[in-house]
Amino acid sequence: MWKEKYQLIDFEHQDGVLLVRFSRADELNAINARLHTEMSWLFRDISNDSSCKAVVLTGKGKAFCAGGDIDWFAHITQDELDLLFVEARRIIIDLLETPQPIISAINGPAIGLGATLALFSDLIYMGRSAVIADTHVLAGIAAGDGGAAIWPWIIGMPKAKEFLFTGQKIDAGQAEKIGLVNHVEDDDQLLDASLAMAHRLAKGPQMALRATKAALNKILRDTVNLNLDTSLSMEKECFKSEEHAACIEAFLKKRQAKSRSTAAAAPTRA
Repeated sequence: MWKEKYQLIDFEHQDGVLLVRFSRADELNAINARLHTEMSWLFRDISNDSSCKAVVLTGKGKAFCAGGDIDWFAHITQDELDLLFVEARRIIIDLLETPQPIISAINGPAIGLGATLALFSDLIYMGRSAVIADTHVLAGIAAGDGGAAIWPWIIGMPKAKEFLFTGQKIDAGQAEKIGLVNHVEDDDQLLDASLAMAHRLAKGPQMALRATKAALNKILRDTVNLNLDTSLSMEKECFKSEEHAACIEAFLKKRQAKSRSTAAAAPTRA
């Protein structure tokens, strides 16, 4: 079984629907080296699974995916960086080439690459308390993993530039208002609503549905062909910059200070 090699992504089959969950719940499903590698396998494996007619993509716990793990970025080697960008390209290309319809169920923060994966899905459902943001620039790196391709397609260039330049978090109400997502659901209804749509699509005419998706995704693929390699190359260069190093250091110091503050506020035990 192809699923046996996965450690950080869980799967559940439901009558032709494949429920896919990122499963680093304690880390808000932040992407470390292993999860990134598994993401680079994921969509090709799904494409080759004849029992799968539709996909729901979500995260375990309180987050969809909190983006790149800062601890990974802080200690990444050159060889790991080279592999990261080979995988990054494969993730987006394979996602676009997956014939089955993919529904993202944004059950909490969808940040960075997490936002990109959600937005490249065919239909996007968002929990009422969830947020979405592309925070690459705030980490001192270019929005190179596909964000520069998909955000302008969904909400237009001016708004895309604003959100990519600032890393502003978008709540569910605003996301629905600007057309960033298809549906907003109460948190406790999100997965059921997403699965209901997936089952509806899984029971539909498969050849016609997949042909329609392929035709629509050719438009997105042309955009990705235009800018993905450039944006990934620029992002990789940013990883070597003093700006990126300073952003990572500032984040780690802020987290350390918050941890000390929390520890100081905790009650002592006899």
